[in-house]
Amino acid sequence: MEAKATIKYVRIGPRKVRHVMNLLRSRFVDEAFDILANLNKKGARLTEALLKSAVANAKIKKMAEEELFILDIRADGGPVFKRFMARAMGRADRILKRTSHLKVVLVEKKRKKKQPKDALNKKSEGDEKGKKKKVVKKKAKEKVAAKS
Repeated sequence: MEAKATIKYVRIGPRKVRHVMNLLRSRFVDEAFDILANLNKKGARLTEALLKSAVANAKIKKMAEEELFILDIRADGGPVFKRFMARAMGRADRILKRTSHLKVVLVEKKRKKKQPKDALNKKSEGDEKGKKKKVVKKKAKEKVAAKS
């Protein structure tokens, strides 16, 4: 089962929103809200509203809220408003005011249980590097002793 939400004709360029959406792709919804809370971008606020709408749609379909996963999230281009700005010597420059259509699809997905890390069984990288240096030093001392 899927829950979808769209926002159309948003007054922001799709490239700007895609930077935010790329951070959320293939994540669980609660993780996505945490990421969006720490971003200071207009696209983050719009994406947060989009996700809230999709979560509300999922509740209506009786989907488990803690297992919602972002299957697809995208920002497509909408209509472009064309404006002109006066320039020197009677010229005009074209200004493109872009709009976006934002879409998200949520599905239910079971989370993988995290296995506790056992610090005793795994050696840290620093310990291994230290051992290698000691072995190299011993070999160097043996070579010096053999020469003399």
